[in-house]
Amino acid sequence: MNAVATTTEQTLMPASQNTQPGFGNLQSFELMQRAAKLLSNSTLVPKEYQGNLPNCVIALNMAARVGADPLQVMQNLYVVHGRPGWSSQFLIATFNQCGRFTAMRFEFFGEAGKDTYGCRAYATEKSTGERIVGSDITIAIAKAEGWHGKNGSKWKTMPQQMLMYRSASFLVRAYAPELSMGLQTRDELDDIDEVPTVTVASRDPSVIAALEHELTGGASAAIDTTGEPVGITAQDVHDALAGAETAEALDEAWDLSRELSPEAQAPLIELYQQRALDLKA
Repeated sequence: MNAVATTTEQTLMPASQNTQPGFGNLQSFELMQRAAKLLSNSTLVPKEYQGNLPNCVIALNMAARVGADPLQVMQNLYVVHGRPGWSSQFLIATFNQCGRFTAMRFEFFGEAGKDTYGCRAYATEKSTGERIVGSDITIAIAKAEGWHGKNGSKWKTMPQQMLMYRSASFLVRAYAPELSMGLQTRDELDDIDEVPTVTVASRDPSVIAALEHELTGGASAAIDTTGEPVGITAQDVHDALAGAETAEALDEAWDLSRELSPEAQAPLIELYQQRALDLKA
């Protein structure tokens, strides 16, 4: 009787019972899509994932890579100025839970309220017993990098917390970059200038010519052909694509679109493809 029950149970169980969501094979990918569809239909996930199956698939993949819960990843992954970034708390928690290091700790130095006031993050690598120490972050560095002077900067109101967050991200990137997956923290993205920049010193002359309308009252910053950073808008890229006379110039123009958010970039794809066909013909 037990043998029959066991056989029946094994027959009813799917062959892929040990399959994990991922991109490794068709079964894994289908399972990931099913999980992503369930999450995208939930009203409890952040709005960036509601009804957005691709975003949910990416979140599941990132969760698998860092060994975190998918909902935890969704709640701690932010998009700032079109770029994804982790919350600082999540990055610290991931470091503490990875099992390779002791819990992250912080050491302050200098005099509070002075530019020399700073912080360094440290921990111990369990396999070797080595004490690992991140870069020193000071208020002077925050001011020199432009983090401190931005409107609404939390460096002015809660410097101690910001010193801890920034030193933590530097420690992780130096000793466990795979945990951050190359992403900055939300605090770091907030400290970056809101307007994306690109250097045009080596750009094709036809591309630069297509952008010169900025000098006559365009919406964004003026173009500086000496290599100074300039603001790039969707209209800039559109004009550059339309004015490209060679395939190389077209590719240069499309490179400018990488400074835009995915939403601004999407309408330009069709124009790029059509211009590529025209130039090829």
